[in-house]
Amino acid sequence: MGRLDGKVAVVSGAARGQGRAHAVRLAAEGADIVAFDVCGGFTYTRAPAATVAELEDTAAQVEALDRRCLAEKVDARDLPALTALADTAMAEFGRVDVVVVNHGIWTVDRNSWELPEESWQESIDVLLTGAWKVQKAFIPKIIEGGRGGSLVFTSSVNAVVPQPGAVAYCAAKSGMQMLMKVLAHELGPHEIRVNTVNPGSVDTDIRLGGNIEKSIEYYPYVFGQGNRQLLGGTNARPPSIIADAVAWLVSDEARFVTGALIPVDAGRMVW
Repeated sequence: MGRLDGKVAVVSGAARGQGRAHAVRLAAEGADIVAFDVCGGFTYTRAPAATVAELEDTAAQVEALDRRCLAEKVDARDLPALTALADTAMAEFGRVDVVVVNHGIWTVDRNSWELPEESWQESIDVLLTGAWKVQKAFIPKIIEGGRGGSLVFTSSVNAVVPQPGAVAYCAAKSGMQMLMKVLAHELGPHEIRVNTVNPGSVDTDIRLGGNIEKSIEYYPYVFGQGNRQLLGGTNARPPSIIADAVAWLVSDEARFVTGALIPVDAGRMVW
């Protein structure tokens, strides 16, 4: 028996990377999955865009585990589309128990004052406002079930540790921490737990396209002097490592964990 048998988990940004890892891991624990992704590019990011084919591959991996998967192309900035997806999920599965707000983008620029306003707004819209919109669409469905549940935001070590050159990313992830804490208070009476998982560097496509190289070029004193972590091994951990933490957080094993920041960063946050 899996830790999530009979439950339904929603995962944003599920086409690849951490999102896919969460969807597949939660399916392996017994959950049916609602997987969505924008499956398109952004104006101010360097990383390649996720694709519909990648989202379909995530669904196929979930279904290979004998679990159902509702996979749709939805932008986390589009509240009407999210609300429609939540209604479809309820019609398809009859319940929602877990929401993993995982989608994200990462941009690197020389400094904060030369950053284009449009780039700032795109990052804040995707990372912070988009996170708020996902919970707004799906949390009422968990409350409706009356069984409690779990909401996990994928945050970052950069919610706590500043990254020069990535002001919008850091500000959004820091804002996400307070969003989590407020929701933990508000949802506690409904037995819905709210936490963040805070990865360090993870080996996903968000690292591609030049952000790593620009980070080293702009701020070598931060990015050019080793891994800055307390544990050994690669600096870029596989997404499955983060999925392990999320699977625990949404399970009954963590039933008294709420309002918590869970770093999975090999000690980077306390370096």
